[in-house]
Amino acid sequence: MTDQTYCDRLVQDTPFLTGQGRLSEQQVDRIILQLNRYYPQILTNKEAEKFRNPKASLRVRLCDLLSHLQQRGERHCQEFYRALYIHAQPLHNHLPSRYALQNSDCRELDWDSESRELSDRGPMSFLAGLGLAAGLALLLYCCPPDPKVLPGTRRILAFSPVIIDRHVSRYLLAFLADDLGGF
Repeated sequence: MTDQTYCDRLVQDTPFLTGQGRLSEQQVDRIILQLNRYYPQILTNKEAEKFRNPKASLRVRLCDLLSHLQQRGERHCQEFYRALYIHAQPLHNHLPSRYALQNSDCRELDWDSESRELSDRGPMSFLAGLGLAAGLALLLYCCPPDPKVLPGTRRILAFSPVIIDRHVSRYLLAFLADDLGGF
């Protein structure tokens, strides 16, 4: 498959985007304002007022905006997709051109093609490991051989199970229950 430009994608996605109930009035207004106010400025103030005219129907304004962007070139179409991603991400993820990109070998324009997860075990596994490391570090730091410091250490360790993961808290509570013989 040849590389698909943003203008080609916009031609392919126009019937989907102008379908009934796809984009709300607020979403279209936010996209127009994004194209008008933020760098690079794609729409002039006069063009933005034209596309935000409440007297015209939403579908007519959206069709005019999309055809205007297609005429202006690749950069304008690319900025439209960026604004669409920011203001209507669920709709952006279901565009017909995205399905065509995902089914082809072309990953150049696909923004969500790679996974951003470091591990498949999830955040609880990370928090449990972090809690264990913090608990062990706290035990090593707060348990000097001086018996006069021991009551302060017990106060610190008594509150640490509230903060640290529940699996680690069992070991800390067992440590508190011990007689601490030898220290």
